[in-house]
Amino acid sequence: MNDPKVTGACEEYRALSRRGFLRGAGLAGAVGATLPAWLPRVSFASSNAPARDVLVHIFMRGAADGLSIVVPHGDPDLYTARPNLAVPKPGNPDGALDLDGFFGFNPNMAPLLGMYNAGHLAVCHAAGSTDPTRSHFDAYKAMEGGVPGGNLLLVKDGWLGRHIQDTLPWGAGYLRGLSIDSIMPLYLTGADAALAIEDPPSFDFPGRPGTAIQRRQALENMYATADEPLKGGAVSSFGAIDLLTSVNFDAYTSSGGVPYPSSYFGNQLRMTAAMIKADLGIEAFGIDYGGWDHHENQGPITGLLANMLADFTSSLEAFYLDLLADGWLDSTIVLAMSEFGRRVAENASLGTDHGHGNMMLAFGGHIAGGQIFANWPGLAPGQLENGEDLAITLDYRDVVSEILVNRMGNTNLGTIFPGYTPTFPGITV
Repeated sequence: MNDPKVTGACEEYRALSRRGFLRGAGLAGAVGATLPAWLPRVSFASSNAPARDVLVHIFMRGAADGLSIVVPHGDPDLYTARPNLAVPKPGNPDGALDLDGFFGFNPNMAPLLGMYNAGHLAVCHAAGSTDPTRSHFDAYKAMEGGVPGGNLLLVKDGWLGRHIQDTLPWGAGYLRGLSIDSIMPLYLTGADAALAIEDPPSFDFPGRPGTAIQRRQALENMYATADEPLKGGAVSSFGAIDLLTSVNFDAYTSSGGVPYPSSYFGNQLRMTAAMIKADLGIEAFGIDYGGWDHHENQGPITGLLANMLADFTSSLEAFYLDLLADGWLDSTIVLAMSEFGRRVAENASLGTDHGHGNMMLAFGGHIAGGQIFANWPGLAPGQLENGEDLAITLDYRDVVSEILVNRMGNTNLGTIFPGYTPTFPGITV
């Protein structure tokens, strides 16, 4: 998990971040490449593949502070509730970067202004999961499982995993969903041909290279007569090996003129761009960016949050410009969300505690960008949920459902979000 810091986090989040994750040994094969060096010899996506977008889902794990990220500077009650932490109004030193006269980006998010002004980035505010929990763990299950307010004991798979399972693959279907992490997040769980691989370039066959071909052939012969799901699992695994070894990740460079940051997140996005452009038939990527649980010394202008936002947005800018330069943005959607927001009022430790309403970010060639999707509930004490939190007026399932239907070819929303009837906000074009 990309979790650069847990400083100032609550004990629950620290405990979650300390958990050891199983790191799978790699498997391998070798497929030659041609010019440019990182491209595969063949395109693994089917020539008859439907016109569907690739989804890059970024989970901002730890409850990001949406009020410091996309600042409602037009609401005076923000500055009453946060006399020390509120990002100043536009025009002031370290002020918000105005977007529409009411909302503005944190000044450390300047890299996103270009895509917003170009009409490719949309912001959703007062958005999120309607589940009332303030537990990170329960909120993960509710949001990733797609069942806010449901029985979390029954959650076994995730909304994105169900989407993949409910649609036909683009090509051979060896690798349809990929989490660039050491474990599979819940939102991708439940899909066939979905893997968690923290370092795709090193996903190779274990053991001595000199005997790899013979050992692989022996395993293929062994599983050829096995019962399902073992047979299908082996076919998918070896197919995934060949897909990933077809990409020369080390040689990949951005086409967008802006290099990827050398950070963990920057490298995750660089690898994602390489795989998208290699046209491997991977339909969804999952990336976790953790460390947003800032109960003390939050530092929205200078400090912890500011540093995270600088890395987060500069990495996204490089990814955006890279895809835009080669025309791949037109078939890609990036969606970023967090499990819940933070309380409106700052605490005595110059941080913020667990809240509810939050913001979401979406960009791509078919996103109705350059605008804010928000039915703003207000930050006055009488307008807050439970007297403490930003109320949610836009369910994240509405945003996701519109993307799934209009850009990813899935109209079976009853399977994706059981018992929920979405209202599309108009975020796709």
